Amino acid sequence: MTRRTLAVFLYLAAIARCAYGMQDTLTEAQIRDLIRNSADKDVENNKRKQDYTYIRRDEERKLDNKGKVKSTESKTYEIMILAGEHAEKLIAMDDKPLSEKDAKKEDEKIQKLVSKGEKESENDRKKRRAKAEKEREEERQFVREVADAYQFHLRGMEDVNGRPSYVIDANPLPGYKPRLKDAKILPKVRMRLWIDKVEQQWVKIDIECIDTFSIGLFLARVNKGSTIHVEQTRVNDEVWLPRYLNLKVDARIALLKNFDAEYDVTFRDYQKFRTDAVIRPLGEVQ
Repeated sequence: MTRRTLAVFLYLAAIARCAYGMQDTLTEAQIRDLIRNSADKDVENNKRKQDYTYIRRDEERKLDNKGKVKSTESKTYEIMILAGEHAEKLIAMDDKPLSEKDAKKEDEKIQKLVSKGEKESENDRKKRRAKAEKEREEERQFVREVADAYQFHLRGMEDVNGRPSYVIDANPLPGYKPRLKDAKILPKVRMRLWIDKVEQQWVKIDIECIDTFSIGLFLARVNKGSTIHVEQTRVNDEVWLPRYLNLKVDARIALLKNFDAEYDVTFRDYQKFRTDAVIRPLGEVQ
């Protein structure tokens, strides 16, 4: 799985980031208000994520037309912070360390990024930070539109890792016309969310594509029936970070090639940058 593909689906999962009140029953109007209010909190949460390094393992299973696994490949990355941004270094293939030659290439790649960061001018640094702030604001607006685009229903309460959580169903509002460009996918997916009652952050999300939609300029079409499952965990009593992501994708690439695959992405060994702190998640990170 490419870094861009992962980012696309993580971004899709981000549409469900929302907070809920402390009572055990919520009206749809209360849920809508709380989603809007949660946008600022979620932006702050994303800022804190930039302070953490971690290990990410991507496993891709290609499927045949009967849904059986044809091949499996995994890559493990060390995610580090360079020039204020996350950079990935490949450290294992199929759970085996890289050869000396390949490891050297990865080290050289990272060194180039380090050198680039050291040469970054103050003007370029300001531009980079302004771009990041713009992206956070766009995500804030995106999350706020979720409140208008869905019908919400509180199914009840459920314990997740020993913590009480709201279980919320979100179905597209009939006839809703998206305002933002990125929000055009909202009428094409439905969700079930598990929201931590105390921390007021999403813990799990199940997303199902109920209609085909495009990613990019029609370079990829994600078909009906594709699913996404995402889990997060609380770290260092200050931030929620990814724990596990599963994608089952039925897609057509460049309108030419059908592509059926399943992905498992796991995240572990979170450490706060510059502190060497040992991270204490709520429950063991898989």
